[in-house]
Amino acid sequence: MVRIIMHGCNGKMGQTISGLVAGDENASIVAGIDVFDDGHNPYPVFKSLAECNMEADVVIDFASAKAVDNLLDWCVANKMPLVLCTTGLSEEQLAKVDEASGKTAILRSANMSLGINTLFKVLKNVAPLFAQAGFDIEIVEKHHRLKLDAPSGTALALADAVNESLPEKYEYVFDRSERREKRPVKEIGISAVRGGTIVGEHEVIFAGEDEVITFKHTAYSKAVFAKGAIEAAKYLKGKGSGMYTMKEVIE
Repeated sequence: MVRIIMHGCNGKMGQTISGLVAGDENASIVAGIDVFDDGHNPYPVFKSLAECNMEADVVIDFASAKAVDNLLDWCVANKMPLVLCTTGLSEEQLAKVDEASGKTAILRSANMSLGINTLFKVLKNVAPLFAQAGFDIEIVEKHHRLKLDAPSGTALALADAVNESLPEKYEYVFDRSERREKRPVKEIGISAVRGGTIVGEHEVIFAGEDEVITFKHTAYSKAVFAKGAIEAAKYLKGKGSGMYTMKEVIE
């Protein structure tokens, strides 16, 4: 049984995870952290981690980037393993995550779904073949109107998975509106769409002469991310300091 502190418990992902954990005999949420609470959760909710006095094995974070610094400080001070799911972190925060992983276990992923993390592996295998054949590479991601960061952390992670496999690194391009020139070969275009209630859709496009190969992942429910986060929490329980990924959870 893994005992979880749900950081950002009253957000959409926090509530989705709460619902799934309620039916999981191998996990329980012992406390929630959220500045807003109406008392509807079956576990105690604290406004901050500093106020939380519950024994736990791991923290799952689906809050906001502005809360990550205090979250990391608390997890380091309490040697608490952390499943860090919040995206849109600054370069300074990413550096702090790396530093904190030297003192406690941190599993960080831009996307917790099994499908996306399998796609990372596939892209690393095929991207060099398409790049060598002269295919242009584009990524298009779509999310709901409430998502704050653009492009998504998953889109950037997909671009990284492609770029890390190439013998020569490509440039990321987010806006071509001011350019009047032929598309350079060695770039990865990343486009973001925001609208409605789209849960999450990512396309990696390899466009060649007279043919296009597209790898696409569509999430129809937030449950795919919640399930991954719960499995990550089970995996991280009892782990020593270090940086972990969903790759270890899957394998």
